[in-house]
Amino acid sequence: MRKWVLSGILASEETYLSHLEALLLPMKPLKAAATTSQPVLTSQQIETIFFKVPELYEIHKEFYDGLFPRVQQWSHQQRVGDLFQKLVIALSYVSTFLFAALLYKPVDRVTRSTLVLHDLLKHTPVSHPDHPLLQDALRISQNFLSSINEEITPRRQSMTVKKGEHRQLLKDSFMVELVEGARKLRHVFLFTDLFLCAKLKKQIGGKSQQYDCKWYIPLTDLSFQMVDESEAVPNIPLVPDEELDAMKIKISQIKNDIQREKRANKGSKVIERLKKKLSEQESLLLLMSPNMAFRVHNRNGKSYTFLISSDYERAEWRENIREQQKKCDFSLTSVELQMLTNSCVKLQTVHNIPLTINKEDDESPGLYGFLNVIVHSATGFKQSSNLYCTLEVDSFGYFVNKAKTRVYRDTTEPNWNEEFEIELEGSQTLRILCYEKCYNKTKLTKEDGESTDRIMGKGQIQLDPQVLQDKDWQRTVISMNGVEVKLSVKFTSREFSLKRMPSRKQTGVFGVKIAIVTKRERSKVPYIVRQCVEEIERRGMEEVGIYRVSGVATDIQALKAAFDVNNKDVSVMMSEMDVNAIAGTLKLYFRELPEPLFTDELYPNFAEGIALSDPVAKESCMLNLLLSLPEPNLVTFLFLLDHLKRVAERESVNKMSLHNLATVFGPTLLRPSEKDSKIPSNPTQPITMTDSWSLEVMSQVQVLLYFLQLETIPTPDSKRQSILFSTEV
Repeated sequence: MRKWVLSGILASEETYLSHLEALLLPMKPLKAAATTSQPVLTSQQIETIFFKVPELYEIHKEFYDGLFPRVQQWSHQQRVGDLFQKLVIALSYVSTFLFAALLYKPVDRVTRSTLVLHDLLKHTPVSHPDHPLLQDALRISQNFLSSINEEITPRRQSMTVKKGEHRQLLKDSFMVELVEGARKLRHVFLFTDLFLCAKLKKQIGGKSQQYDCKWYIPLTDLSFQMVDESEAVPNIPLVPDEELDAMKIKISQIKNDIQREKRANKGSKVIERLKKKLSEQESLLLLMSPNMAFRVHNRNGKSYTFLISSDYERAEWRENIREQQKKCDFSLTSVELQMLTNSCVKLQTVHNIPLTINKEDDESPGLYGFLNVIVHSATGFKQSSNLYCTLEVDSFGYFVNKAKTRVYRDTTEPNWNEEFEIELEGSQTLRILCYEKCYNKTKLTKEDGESTDRIMGKGQIQLDPQVLQDKDWQRTVISMNGVEVKLSVKFTSREFSLKRMPSRKQTGVFGVKIAIVTKRERSKVPYIVRQCVEEIERRGMEEVGIYRVSGVATDIQALKAAFDVNNKDVSVMMSEMDVNAIAGTLKLYFRELPEPLFTDELYPNFAEGIALSDPVAKESCMLNLLLSLPEPNLVTFLFLLDHLKRVAERESVNKMSLHNLATVFGPTLLRPSEKDSKIPSNPTQPITMTDSWSLEVMSQVQVLLYFLQLETIPTPDSKRQSILFSTEV
């Protein structure tokens, strides 16, 4: 790893030196001409144009000439810290003048050196003779950077709001408001006669909680705006999945740091600082994650848009408001706005933003693993309809749609009997929504830009770790406005669900080593992979949530059995099945390989390579590792990679970005061996999963995303005659 890091900086230095040489080339004749009677440029102009270029060239040439032979004659005890010390001292001195002259590129080399030093220290043992030299070089580099990056944080003014009492509060919640294209966190209150939107002000110096009223609508004047189909849906600023994932990684890292400090019995000040960081990151994630519009309209002509994560909340707010409007027979005549806002402080039922930092230590952190759900049937519908259900679970504080049953047509008692496997990330609640599919209804108007399908009922159950611990099926009934839906649920922790279990017989394909399957089939890519990809590309490329939405478990098991016995009619079976079941079969094949596609041996190296800060070193490392995979693994991965890229090309329709695909396949293609796994070994703990394991899963996602984002990847037989791709790993 140290050699790969240094190979990256060597390649970067070589490029930079060539740029400096190109600058120096015209400087000498220009200097010579400056002393003649007809100079092209004056000596002062030459000095300005080529400011500090000769000095920079000498500094980087000396560093490159010293580092190159050491990397070429590499050994475990090789030292390079002295070279970095000289480099950062010289660069820090020269760059001080360059920064004053607003020359960015040379100063950026100091930043680059700092990243490389971080990477080197990460992979240099404390006992190594190079460690103290590298630490000193990093200290010098960081001191210089901090001296030119000082920021002044502006102070905020506070305003104390008096407490008061006024009218009855029915419901309140934190919601995200869309204001002129920007997301704003608001606290929304439903009173007996009005709907109020307020901003929670920051508490300073132990002062009492305070609100600032942004707007309010009397319930008699409130409606849910009906929008013409041709009218543009509000321009919702979408946050890339990569940014949301980066927030999740930071949250998990900070949680790890807090637990480590607690175990070490460190001072409360350190823990408080970490908790403050955690609160900031969780608040940011809650602000950026919801994308579903919920709009309210005032008959005076003003409309307001909120963003929420689930149809469940949207329906709940509408129901509560409409129910109260039936009882509200008066309009607001005179309101003392300050008193109304003050009453929110005393009457609020939701006191804190829904962050894990606000939970008590003994509260459940939620479940990590897989939840199997069978949606059996439903009763209580008053007239025949076309009915289907969706399933949602919470993840990092917001809800995500995970599965959808088929539409059961013209019935009052649908019998779906469909099983789904849902991945949980710290989940505590399972929600089910029952819809009427509206095929032939007019689409002239719709609310909030949503589907015209009508919610017939909604309900939820808490995912209790104590109840689900025994891994047996638990049957339950969810009641929702006279409708009852029968479910069965079973939880499996990651420790057991992703455990690699080799097949007892080598005649099938599931649980059999990929090399055995390809050799038997005399193919480079297993038949099952080719068939599933071909069928998905034939009719699943525009399926919303392909690979993310669960397929019916019974269909997946039927396909698995057919492939295992080499059923000649498997292609006919696939053509008649829901495409999500085929996607689920492909995922299951890779999950059940006795060794993951990226192999147990190379997995730790991939995890270390993706963490490198220097982009050149990272590319060198990651491509070297990829080309080190066994040929069947490599060819199959490249085949799958091309397919996933084609899926992402239809993202505007199927809503599957490269990041979404990496999230689905990363933890399946990359898995630590049991001895390297960070899953808790204590059998009483797997149900909650540690944050360090959560970080590991995110690392797996990042590895696959890296390869998905590369424009070109060398073929297995290609060679690059460069120090970057030296065979001495």
